[in-house]
Order: sequence, then C-alpha cells, then structure tokens
Amino acid sequence: MKTPALVSAALLITASVLTASQTAPPAKGLKDYYKPYFPVGVAVSPQGLKGAEGELIKQQFNSITPENAMKMGPIHPEENRYDWKDSDEIIKFAQDNKLLVRGHNLLWHEQTPKWLFKNADGSTVSKAVLLKRLKSHIDTVVKRYKGKIYAWDVVNEAISDNPKEFLRNSEWYKICGEDFIAKAFEYAHAADPKAVLFYNDYNTERPEKRERIFRLLKKLKDAKVPIDAVGLQGHWSLQEPTEPELRAALDQYKSLGLKIQITELDVSIYPWEKDRRAKRPDESDAYTPELEQKQAEQYKMFFKVFRDYKDVLTGVTFWNISDKYTWLDTYPVAGRKNYPLLFDQNQKPKKAFYEVVNF
Repeated sequence: MKTPALVSAALLITASVLTASQTAPPAKGLKDYYKPYFPVGVAVSPQGLKGAEGELIKQQFNSITPENAMKMGPIHPEENRYDWKDSDEIIKFAQDNKLLVRGHNLLWHEQTPKWLFKNADGSTVSKAVLLKRLKSHIDTVVKRYKGKIYAWDVVNEAISDNPKEFLRNSEWYKICGEDFIAKAFEYAHAADPKAVLFYNDYNTERPEKRERIFRLLKKLKDAKVPIDAVGLQGHWSLQEPTEPELRAALDQYKSLGLKIQITELDVSIYPWEKDRRAKRPDESDAYTPELEQKQAEQYKMFFKVFRDYKDVLTGVTFWNISDKYTWLDTYPVAGRKNYPLLFDQNQKPKKAFYEVVNF
C-alpha cells in the first residue's frame, strides 16, 4: 500500500512526463503526418529562411509560398525593371531542400505598382494597353520560374466585399471590365501549360460571398477558361467558419470539378475585422489558456474536415511560420499581438499542433 507521499510523488512524475511529451520536439513534421493526404506548406520571406525558422521549415513543411516577393509591386516596381533578388532566393531555398513552390500572385488589386495603370502623361491607360502590360508581366514571371513553380495564384480577391456588387471595383475592373480575369488565366496557361492555376480569395465559406465566388468560377469554367483550382485562403478565427459552413463550401466548389487548396491558413484569436484601426488602451492581447484551448479545438476540427476531403484537397499552406511574426500582428489592429499558428514565438509546437497530428 502506497503512502500519501508516494502517491503524490507518482502523480508529480506522471504530470511531468505528460508535460514533457507536450513540449518535446515532435518526432515527425507536419509533412510526414500528412504524407498520405496532401502537401503542407508555409508562406515565407527571405528573412524567414535563416536560423531557427529556416530549420523549422525544413523539418515541418514540403511546400512554400512567397508571402510578398512575387507580388507585382515588389517584383515589377517599374515598367522596364524587375527585382528578382528575393524571389530567386526563395526558389533556390526550395530547390536546395526539394520543396514544392506555389507562386503568389500574378494579379491583385493591392501591392500593384502605379505605373501599370498610367500613360506617360499621367492619364489612365486603355484596356488594350493594360492587358498588354499584364501579358508581358505574366509571360516574364511565369516563364522565369517554369518547371520550378508547380502552381500559381493567378487572380487574387476579385470578388467585392460589398454584397450588392459582384466584382471588386478595382482599377483592373474599371479599365477592363470582367475580361481581365479570363485573360490572366489564358496568359498564365500559355506561359506554363503544366502549372496548376488557381483563383484565390478569402471569406470563401461565408454563404453570401461563397455564392458570388461560385458564380465567378462557374462562368470561367463554362467559358472554357484554363482554371484548374480554387484557393480558400483560410484566414479564420475561433468563431468561424463552423464545420457545416466549411463542409458546404468544399462541397459547392468541388461540384465544379475544381481542385481545392487551403492557401493562407491561420486561426486568429480575435473575431474577424475588415477595417484597420488602432489598438484600444483597454484591449488585452494576452494568449490565455482558454484561448489556446479554443484554438486547438478549432484546428482539430479543420484538419479533420481536410482529411475527409483528401480526394479534392491537394494542399494546405499556413500563412507565416510561427507566432514570432505574423501579418495579423499589424492587421487589422496595429500593435495587437496575435497567436494564430501552430508554433509559438520560440518555434515550439503549441497545443494546436498536437491536435492536428494526433489522429
């Protein structure tokens, strides 16, 4: 018969073993756990390829996406000048470590250089000139990385946030009407016929926006535009999407015969906000045990659904490597720390990581 002291000691030892198992380095990477299902990727910058984060990428992931380096503004800042430094560095890292690369992106309403839409005298370009510039850009970028990039986000976020509108009232739309979307896919397919071509957007699971995205995708498919897949960004939160919403979205997009990827996954600990604002003085950004547990449960549900759709889901990519740096630290609330990923600020696996890999 054990004395109370021995029982207490045994409980302490058991607890310490459990704690150690939760904090010990995982034996395998996400890419290994999900090898029978789909590649697992991460968005990167050249800075994130070095040091502890670079090692974490190699351990955990088998696909990378340039977070900003291949967007039109950074890579093509002036009409007759391209800046290949950052994108070339990312491609070299991928090739050295045998990683897949998703190209991101060829056409977007943000991070687009002003010269694209202007004539030399400052007036707005014609539709013909803008499409010619778009074709030249896509030709140059896609052909440079042909055979090194297996998939491209061709058009990003073209659907309006206003439920009363169909397409976003961007410069692309104002000058070209709807045609710029189909043309972008045609140019990309011509530049690399083997690349998998995506339309990419956010809030793709919200029923109202989902219907407009579906409408666009169906129009493109019916018109025989060379689109292969849809990217659901996955900028989600503890509140949304629900499991029924996620499954309904996957079923609806799947019905078009398109492949699907989750392209920019993170799970914010705060409810969704669209408009930028300052952090309030009384606003806490503490990562409490309660928030950590809710996040782990949400991640567990998402990946259960992803595994159920492995017949059409061909990849899941996280948007940033660890909580050390995430775009959600500055958007939409500047200076409010977020903790949306599977690895903490020291690149150690969080509770959510174990919920994702223990199945």
